Amino acid sequence: MDIIPNQDEVIGILERTGALRAGHFELANGRHTDRYLQMPLAMRHYDEAKMLSVALSRRLRADVEVAKHLPTVSIVCPATGGLPVAYGVGEALRAQQIYWAERQPDGAMQFRQFIEPHRDEKIILVDDILRSGKMLSDMLRLFKEAGARVLGLGVIAKQPNAELIDFSPLPIYYLAEVQVQYYAGTATCDLCKKGLPIEKVWTNA
Repeated sequence: MDIIPNQDEVIGILERTGALRAGHFELANGRHTDRYLQMPLAMRHYDEAKMLSVALSRRLRADVEVAKHLPTVSIVCPATGGLPVAYGVGEALRAQQIYWAERQPDGAMQFRQFIEPHRDEKIILVDDILRSGKMLSDMLRLFKEAGARVLGLGVIAKQPNAELIDFSPLPIYYLAEVQVQYYAGTATCDLCKKGLPIEKVWTNA
């Protein structure tokens, strides 16, 4: 395996660890899908988590704009699910800070008390997976309001859905793109029409 694993190698890791599953799934939002990706199942294995995080750090380091600010950057993730990635990337890049935000009951993203990004702080925003990008977009808004600068986005896997936000011109780096077939619900689901057993998942994340 190369220092940066290719698409097939990353997909193989996700399947081997049970993070990427094929079948018939109903998401929390009512959609049906033929594949389900739950990244924490891969990140719970130390060797795989370290390899994936280091590989992502190398993709980020290859960006000239990112590299020239190292190591005086902060690695930030939008939820606790991204913490293994944040700490793995942060260690590899020798980042100055690693912190995260959490979604509040009203849906807003917020940092813990006394944690505040400062003006001109250089941020690398990371997560384990990119689907719609809603939380990452909310994080970008927080940093913009604080006057901090986001240098780039990095995720282990990109699994785009119909609501994927356009982050351009901000660069997005990922190790693998997972293609998934989404259905609006039972009435339009080809898997339901075939009578395939369905499994409900707790969250869309």
